[in-house]
Amino acid sequence: MDHRIAIIGAGVSGLTCGVVLAEAGYETAIFAAEPAAETTSAVAAALWFPYDAEPLDKVIAWALQSYEVFAELSRNAATGVSMIELRTFSRCDELPIPSWAAGFNARSMSKTEFVMTVPLSDTSIYLDYLQKRFLAAGGKMTTGVRFERPDDVSLAFDVVVNCTGIGARRLVDDPDLEPHRGQVVLVKKLDLPGAVVCDDAPLMYAIPRANDCVFGGTNEQSDDLAPDPATTAAIVSECCATLKIAPPPIITVRVGLRPFRKSGVRLGLDRMADGRPLIHNYGHGGSGFTLSWGCAETVLNLARKR
Repeated sequence: MDHRIAIIGAGVSGLTCGVVLAEAGYETAIFAAEPAAETTSAVAAALWFPYDAEPLDKVIAWALQSYEVFAELSRNAATGVSMIELRTFSRCDELPIPSWAAGFNARSMSKTEFVMTVPLSDTSIYLDYLQKRFLAAGGKMTTGVRFERPDDVSLAFDVVVNCTGIGARRLVDDPDLEPHRGQVVLVKKLDLPGAVVCDDAPLMYAIPRANDCVFGGTNEQSDDLAPDPATTAAIVSECCATLKIAPPPIITVRVGLRPFRKSGVRLGLDRMADGRPLIHNYGHGGSGFTLSWGCAETVLNLARKR
């Protein structure tokens, strides 16, 4: 390959782009302020489902492309990806099966509930898997680096990929980005038959993982990363009421900021002031994992066409 690529951001979008580009033969380096374990991606429940992202037509296309990759990854336990039954319900409204879900063993349980089989990425395993796969493909990783502008990336790199999530507000002065605050409670591992999600107020989800269970959650426009004890209590109460169980021991509470973009996911080719190609890949809202592989393939195609 005739050019070197720098990726800004080490969340799921940056890591997945790194894997795709490095395995395609490009000399690729990731630069980030925080390591993967400290990003918003590490807080995510990471259940495959298009959520809190626009525009719907493009989101669904990227999500379906990603589903195929996750389904293949689930064959290898070391990836942290598994296939899980997801029960989605509404407390008050009819809830039809989305047209795009027909091929996923989706079936209605009632007018207000359906189930389907989807991938689940255990972030405590999956992000580390992505990083190891990226490094094995020859990629380089540098953390503790914060760029003020994409142009600050060394001229040794011919292409820059912006995967900074909510950080793009500052990096490229994007006023369309909104921080959608999500608080989750990690509780002791529960023996649940699958994941349970209710998207009408109050938002509720319970997602069993290998070593714990994720209780959620919130989706409010806020920059506040501090866990709120009252919110923790409300989350645990709602999840336990839905599951009809006693409150389990709490392991920890985490908060992340979903990078929702009012005008839709930004995935396209731009130019920096110095003329170098700048590929944007951010604004995935609550669908960072769900869209990751489809968006990374688009980034690869843009890099080839630059």
